[in-house]
Amino acid sequence: MSDSTIEQILKLASQRADAAEVYYLSSQDTPIEFENNRLKSLQTKALQGVALRLIYKGKIGFASSTDLTRIDDLVDAAIQTAEIGDPAEFELASNFHLKGPETTYTPPTTQELVENGKNLIEQVHAYNPDIMVDVGFHVRSGRVKIATTRDVYAERSSQIVSGTIAGNLVVGEDFMQAYSYDVARDRPLDTNSILQSLLEKYRLAEHPASITSGSYPVLFTPRAAASTLGSLFDTILSGQAVVQKASPLADKIGETLFDERFTFFEDPTLGPSACPFDDEGTPTTRKTLIDKGTVTGFYWDRRWAARAGVQSTGNGFRGGLSRPGPDLTNFCISPGNTSTQDLIASMDEGLIIEQVLGAGQSNQLAGEFSVNLDLGYKVEKGKIVGRVKNTMVAGSIFEAFKNLADLSSEAEWVGGAAYLPSMLFQQLGVASRQS
Repeated sequence: MSDSTIEQILKLASQRADAAEVYYLSSQDTPIEFENNRLKSLQTKALQGVALRLIYKGKIGFASSTDLTRIDDLVDAAIQTAEIGDPAEFELASNFHLKGPETTYTPPTTQELVENGKNLIEQVHAYNPDIMVDVGFHVRSGRVKIATTRDVYAERSSQIVSGTIAGNLVVGEDFMQAYSYDVARDRPLDTNSILQSLLEKYRLAEHPASITSGSYPVLFTPRAAASTLGSLFDTILSGQAVVQKASPLADKIGETLFDERFTFFEDPTLGPSACPFDDEGTPTTRKTLIDKGTVTGFYWDRRWAARAGVQSTGNGFRGGLSRPGPDLTNFCISPGNTSTQDLIASMDEGLIIEQVLGAGQSNQLAGEFSVNLDLGYKVEKGKIVGRVKNTMVAGSIFEAFKNLADLSSEAEWVGGAAYLPSMLFQQLGVASRQS
């Protein structure tokens, strides 16, 4: 879509509304999927569309469309929704111009990824031919343009390749699923690292182990920590949860609620999901939300920031062509000073959580979690002795982070939007059903 179309929509909207914002999105996704050792699908999906948000007679109107030929109808629809819309408590972005750099990276061809997939399956079968292997690659490109009647024009693009390898092994009544993945932006995928990670999970799980219910040291790997603990912090640090009085941190700014080795921050210049501005045209910035255990701030989009009487922090993001809401570009947890191997060696008897089933949180807004282990290992006298089954771990992030044993010195990207170390807690509740 040419910039002249965006200007045309803005011009039409500004003739009728007090202020307007045009958000343009185009994306393309080519998935290459192998299921149960065989190539299953290759099909490119593309989306292109525009969302219009405007302020009309003091109210917010919104409409979106994937038909870029009927811009009069788009403006009409946005005006109509404004008549029954919420009062405009915030102003649209102003005085911002940025054109992000274009990528020079050329992603692998579909044929190269198909060959890569076959090769990965062969290598898993060289370890154990009974494992049913699924491999998935996605080649995604996206472009966002945003303009407002208050002198904003910004544009950014991304080129992301992701790869997942999963194995299913059935032995009698025992079923084990393990997976590994990598998300790469403007660089090749590290498929060998994904493969070695998967094989290591199977090696560690070769022997069964059991644990009785009780309180134990529990180590979350970065992947398990991201899905269980990271998403809890994501929820309770949102400005929306604060305004709605749903966050337990709402009135806790300046209070030290966690171990002082714990620092939680967002850095929009890092990682696959890095971006210089949000989906409202507000520049993004690095921000520390929990600094050495002390709650220092929240993240905001324009709407919820206005309700709280604060400024947007550049965290207004959209799913597709929807209205924006508060979200993080990424979340990062500062690593510690002890290697993961030394953390494991320090455990006399305990658990390692590698994969959890679903997100599993019982009460996100209270900071409580309860997760069933999809894949976990028993540690005895500092050594991994085998895989545990039918086991669940529960706790509260407030208690857990007051009883933090340590954070690993190694940290890694999990998916495109979380960067964190392994975390060892001194005591968490473990419930185990003996088979």
